[in-house]
Amino acid sequence: MHFDLIVIGSGSGNSILTPDWQGKKVAIVEAGVFGGTCLNMGCIPTKMYVYPSLLAWQAGVEGPPLGVRTRFDGVQWAQLRDRIFGRIDPISAGGRDYRANAEHVTLIEERVRFTGPKTLVTDRGSVLTAEQIVIAAGSAAQLPQVPGIELPQVHTSDTVMRIDDLPERVLVVGGGVVAAEFASLFAGFGAAVTQLVRGNALLRAKDRIVSEKFTEAARQQWRLETGQELHSIAASNGPDGAGRAVRVRTARQTGGPGLEEDFDLVLVAIGRKAATAGLDVAAAGFDTGPSGILLVDEFQRVLSAGQPVPGVWALGDIANDYQLKHVANHEARIVAHNAAHPDDLRAANHRAVPEAVFSYPQIATVGMTGTEAAAHAAESGVEVVEYVQDFGGTAYGWAMEDRTSVAKVIAERGSRRLLGAHIVGPEASMLIQPLVQALAFGTDLREFSRGQYWIHPALTEVVENAVLGLDLASRSDDPL
Repeated sequence: MHFDLIVIGSGSGNSILTPDWQGKKVAIVEAGVFGGTCLNMGCIPTKMYVYPSLLAWQAGVEGPPLGVRTRFDGVQWAQLRDRIFGRIDPISAGGRDYRANAEHVTLIEERVRFTGPKTLVTDRGSVLTAEQIVIAAGSAAQLPQVPGIELPQVHTSDTVMRIDDLPERVLVVGGGVVAAEFASLFAGFGAAVTQLVRGNALLRAKDRIVSEKFTEAARQQWRLETGQELHSIAASNGPDGAGRAVRVRTARQTGGPGLEEDFDLVLVAIGRKAATAGLDVAAAGFDTGPSGILLVDEFQRVLSAGQPVPGVWALGDIANDYQLKHVANHEARIVAHNAAHPDDLRAANHRAVPEAVFSYPQIATVGMTGTEAAAHAAESGVEVVEYVQDFGGTAYGWAMEDRTSVAKVIAERGSRRLLGAHIVGPEASMLIQPLVQALAFGTDLREFSRGQYWIHPALTEVVENAVLGLDLASRSDDPL
């Protein structure tokens, strides 16, 4: 079968079918659940769990220090789960039916692999060709190759949210973003959480202050086992695995005895990898990066031997290491335009990509870390300054009795331009937004801090005071 356009993946790739393709022969390939990771097993359902978990966590820990008697009495897990997927599943099914019933769209619900740059073959042997192909197949959760990884008590983020009951004892394996969110979520609901990480800290890819603050907060909320890795998992109530619990053994990185304990659920959250292997992109001659992503140019054209392949595009997790829905959506808009208007190409903009971790405490970041800024200063010769503002140094921070949350900003002194921002604390994902804007548009931070009103005594004063705390003055400057 030959098409004008084939889109592989129904997440952000689904938005490629703009009115420009009306009347053209189009195919969408989706072997999994329609709608992609974010809708079905990622951003949306996790945050629908995070919010009620936050309410539970706040009731348990935040009221008493303020003189308010609050407590958490438990969660009705099945009701919570059914509320979430009772909304999500119909959206997924509706999206699938809409595309399946469209006159000019063919929905192919099989896996495909490349046999050439513009040729695909399905599992059943059908050969598909197209004038243009958009690869938006996303990423897949990774599993370590250890005994027992296939047991039903072992989950990834793809499956863990649909379990029937809240487990009493949870082991979270991994120290990144997904692990942080689920450890917080389960602990907030009252589960006994143990987190297992190979290194000595959590979120080590973030700025040092973020990693240190979150690691400290995690130790206060659940059990954190550092310097260890998963060794084996086995059924603890009989060899057939019919028991409810599993026996987990770990290996300590520095030698010596590891853990040997029973858990009701093991969540493996060691990262996700671009889904290029299953597509056999090597057969098409496409370039891939060290992490397995497809390499693309600034217009999202897939590269082969360093050169763009005409009519082949890629977006989202399969083509970048951000693994963020807002990045995939941006790239989808770029590809939607460029595929329909090849004589008017637009470049993707990855200058100021923010990220949030919906944990307790919440985290948000954008731009350079302190380490990256130091390297930038050494390479360019510019002077870099930074400042850390405590939430407790603002009026609303007083109201919250906040003694741990911080906002860190990093800037160039000469240009007074923001280089990076890192927030650990309540509503970090919203507080970061004006700093994202400042970085994206190259705003002069003196104008940013003093050229607009900041509501008093709102929590946004944390951002205002962080920027005001930067030593941006040089000898030629007027006093701030």
